[in-house]
Amino acid sequence: MGELRGTECLNQYDLEVISLKRGRGAVICETNQGLMLLKECMVSENRIQFEEELLSCLKSYDGIYVDDYRRTSQGELLALAADGSRYLLKRWYGGNECDMRSSSDILAGVRQLAALHRRMRTIPPSPLWEQKSVEAVPALRSFEKHNREFRRIRSYVKRCRNKSDFELLLTSSFETFYRQALLAAEQMSALAPDTEVYLCHGDYNNHHILMEGNRRIAVTEFGKAHLDVQIWDLYHFMRKALEKHNWNVRLGRDMLETYHKILPVSQTERQYLYLLFLYPEKYWKQLNYYYNSNKAWIPERNVEKMRILIKQQESRDQFIQFLQLNSSFF
Repeated sequence: MGELRGTECLNQYDLEVISLKRGRGAVICETNQGLMLLKECMVSENRIQFEEELLSCLKSYDGIYVDDYRRTSQGELLALAADGSRYLLKRWYGGNECDMRSSSDILAGVRQLAALHRRMRTIPPSPLWEQKSVEAVPALRSFEKHNREFRRIRSYVKRCRNKSDFELLLTSSFETFYRQALLAAEQMSALAPDTEVYLCHGDYNNHHILMEGNRRIAVTEFGKAHLDVQIWDLYHFMRKALEKHNWNVRLGRDMLETYHKILPVSQTERQYLYLLFLYPEKYWKQLNYYYNSNKAWIPERNVEKMRILIKQQESRDQFIQFLQLNSSFF
């Protein structure tokens, strides 16, 4: 037990520890009260109080399973280690991560997200929501910031004489992706005032969806939960799934229909989703990494990622066209 950092904090809880192991960048604890996860806390106590309040509300609903926090025997939310570090203990689950190769797993993840969003809309506002970490950065502001970076990077690469493989790929593909970025920002500026915000997970992906067979699906890691347009969570999960499946239109349609059956999607949300997909976020991320790293040596894995993005562009465009032309696809 002494080899695992922070485990002395477990003495501050009313439970019996059976076994410990490393996992998830933390310590997974088998206890007489079920699986727990002990994790160092690196954020403010106000932020943790917001998360505890959110998770306490969510766990009260049937069919919603989350990694809610445990308080110490003294009623404290955080346990203090001898070196001054702070730790959280939370419920954990023994299921497997959502398999992004499996369409049934993907659709189960979508159903759970829709149920989670529906429940989040019923949670009454709290003073704890009035902190910066709960505020969202509007999509339009992000688009405009990224577009300035697009232009800055284009100017830089034009000045490069002996271009690397990455820079040659960037040069040949830039205008296609940049046009989409400009169009998404232009249309988002007209749409943004009409979008409603609710609580969102903030990082909904396969690593945070634990499936215990047909018994239950748990959603974990609410460290990025915030107020935003909820359809962003769906976009984030869909993009990762569709990239794995070469932007398969049928899978995308099934994901949208599955979500809509549980939580109907408004016309504004549909347009918002289309614009999120239209914006070349993954391409921007590769350019951003390049510009802010050692440009004399770009790792081959990043060159390969750029090649894949360019190769998948036709399939991605077909999915975007599907979204644009089928505004009533639900």
